[in-house]
Amino acid sequence: MSDPAKRPPVRVAVFGAAGGIGSSIAFNLCMRLPGAEIVLVDTNTAMAESHAMDLLDVLALGEAPTVRLGTAADAVDADVVVISAGVALHSMPSRAEFLDANAAIVAEVADPLAAAGWRGSMLIMTNPVDALVTWVQRRTGIDRYRIIGYTLNDTLRLRTAIASQLEVHPATVDAWVLGEHGGTHLPVFSRVMVEGRPVELDAAQREAARDYVDGWFARHARLDVRRSSAWTSGAGGAELVDAMVSGQSSPLPGSIVLDGEYGISGAAVSVPLVFDPAGDARVIEWTLSAEESSALSDAARRVGATAEQVGSGLPVSEWRLG
Repeated sequence: MSDPAKRPPVRVAVFGAAGGIGSSIAFNLCMRLPGAEIVLVDTNTAMAESHAMDLLDVLALGEAPTVRLGTAADAVDADVVVISAGVALHSMPSRAEFLDANAAIVAEVADPLAAAGWRGSMLIMTNPVDALVTWVQRRTGIDRYRIIGYTLNDTLRLRTAIASQLEVHPATVDAWVLGEHGGTHLPVFSRVMVEGRPVELDAAQREAARDYVDGWFARHARLDVRRSSAWTSGAGGAELVDAMVSGQSSPLPGSIVLDGEYGISGAAVSVPLVFDPAGDARVIEWTLSAEESSALSDAARRVGATAEQVGSGLPVSEWRLG
């Protein structure tokens, strides 16, 4: 975390603040961004106001930002706009099932910002995140470095799985998931480290780790509890926002539209990013194995094709994803 004393005042507008992820990220931002203004926006204004009232009392525990209920108009002057709004979760086999409905919701936030010449950074947390980042950037023309998709949860799940296999604490594991958040994500087993030392997982350990990450969403969806991974997303999302407003030289995973990096152009996939003090992201290009590079390219093709399905009205089973 950066030094709060050196951080200029910032405004963060959280859309979808009445929901689990939105309220969680608001709480975590209160813990991370002293001096900032956190604006809660949601069509469910009563619930958003409830969260604002609750969070205001948290401020009495120590130095913390300002928290208030706001409207979409507050986003025009925001340094960071977080979009966690989306249709209510229900038991679905794939995040792609939410594409059309969530694209309409995200457009209601992104379109007015683009029209107003907004110059902040956007963190999209709504799924399917890679396709939505791709679609929004194509639709609005906002600089690709200022539209980031949240994908950290996949990486955290991989670290949890590897830690279980190796019987170590997850915080000691450095392992990454790149690619698409969902069906074609890429665990980068060639770069696993524990306590700063390279570790080679055997085939069984890799398979167990892959199964944990691959199956997490389906296992959670089967619970049919109508909630998302709010605690993880809130903590991880706040870390991304902190990096956006402060700059961070340690890489974090995020989905960004690529323009030649990793041999990919025109589609957003999760890659390692660092952030300059102005909030712009920069892609870090790692040397991947031939198999990993091929898998990342396949993910990008799938994401690009998925983004083209917005508004098609076709069921997922009839999409042509290449």
